[in-house]
Amino acid sequence: MRQLPWLSLIIFWPLVAACVMPALRGDAVGCRRFALLAALGELALCALTAGLFATGAFGTELVEDAAWISSFGIRYSLSLDGLSLIFVVLTALVGLCCMLASRHDDRERPALYYGLILASLTTVQGIFLASDVFLFALFWEAQLIPVFFLIGVFGHGDKLRVAMKFFLFSATGGLLMFLAVIALGVLSAGSPDGPNFALEALTRLDIPQNVGRWLFAAFVLSFAIKIPLVPVHMWLPDAHTEAPTAGSLILAGLLLKTGGYALIRFALPLFPEAAHAFAPALTVLGLVGLFYASAVAVAQEDVKRLIAYSSIGHMGLAVAAMVSGSRLALGGAVLLMVSHALTSGGLFSLAGAIGERLGSRRFTILGGLWNKAPHFGAAFLFCVLASAALPGLSGFVGEAIIVFGLFKVNALAAGLAVAGMAATLVYLLRLARDVLYGPPRSALPFPDLDARETVLLTLLAAGIIWLGLFPGPVLGLAAEPLNAIAARVWPGL
Repeated sequence: MRQLPWLSLIIFWPLVAACVMPALRGDAVGCRRFALLAALGELALCALTAGLFATGAFGTELVEDAAWISSFGIRYSLSLDGLSLIFVVLTALVGLCCMLASRHDDRERPALYYGLILASLTTVQGIFLASDVFLFALFWEAQLIPVFFLIGVFGHGDKLRVAMKFFLFSATGGLLMFLAVIALGVLSAGSPDGPNFALEALTRLDIPQNVGRWLFAAFVLSFAIKIPLVPVHMWLPDAHTEAPTAGSLILAGLLLKTGGYALIRFALPLFPEAAHAFAPALTVLGLVGLFYASAVAVAQEDVKRLIAYSSIGHMGLAVAAMVSGSRLALGGAVLLMVSHALTSGGLFSLAGAIGERLGSRRFTILGGLWNKAPHFGAAFLFCVLASAALPGLSGFVGEAIIVFGLFKVNALAAGLAVAGMAATLVYLLRLARDVLYGPPRSALPFPDLDARETVLLTLLAAGIIWLGLFPGPVLGLAAEPLNAIAARVWPGL
């Protein structure tokens, strides 16, 4: 079993399926069914890999390694440990949800639409599995291409301007990181390992302090744009507002998580001294983002735009935990990112359903939807409460662990985090009130959830409840990799 190229299959299965899509061009139903089967196949493959990993069939890490561009020390090197496994399975689940959430956006050019979603899954899986930094950078750059076209071709409103804004932000950050990766390769040329882009080898480099800080800044800026951190967040609200529903699920559920994962996996262990130096600034930016998102979200008039700002707040809290120097908070950040993918996926799916039924997501035409569609109302309130960290649901566990971890190393940051989390309740309760309660402001009919939407939301709700009640398996998977990273960055803890 170990001899099979499991990791390559996980990465390239969606891309192979995307390449088949043109053969179904013009057949919307056929494209939809094939894409759904491809997403189910990806999830089954990831679940099988997770099961084998849990039984110890792969040991503590599964590796695929082959020479690629030998003269520059670049290898096709993939690795799967507990941390990457969490995000690999999450990617497959979000990919399936994207297929279930797509009904109205795929009517024109369905083959291209589903092909772009599948291609984006390949790039994201590559980011989570790459252990060669050059290979990681290639997947990092590639991820913006399918999402750019998803927004630019299948988005709404001012979609071309928004797609270009997303592209320019992402490409600028990606270029800076790519230059930093090349610099690491040059520095490695004089090491005993020779030119080398393997993450493990690069962590052993003796990098001059000033050089390390500049390189760390380049990595972090690229990751901060994706996370996104204030003040490089400006692309996200517009992107969510104009993106199709599946595009919003990919943005919130996957692309934002690639930034957080890359910060933990690459930036921190590669540049531990710089991580210490920049930690206070990153903590401030993360907490500022938490308060800023709450202040701005409460004034929004579009449901998706409000949810987009909530993503900025939650990810800001996660970043503050990542650089805190607390191993406990680091584990909480991973839990929070997984929880956010599930809760935001549910909220964006429901926001998309509002737009499909009413032709608008503005609060001025909403209200009274609980009475019109009780199943929709129950699902919407459930996702809002999960995002608000109701005990027993996934959001609570991650945030509670982060707060406990922060209190051990920085009581002020912990106190501000608690205050910021309390502030999120203001806009989340406003969201539930204005959508579900009060008199209906639109005379249009509002059908309740259909079978497709019910399956989608049931999947996400099951994940939210399971993670809220049984976070142990996820924390256990992440423990060994996170301990190794923390031991390198904060050896005294």
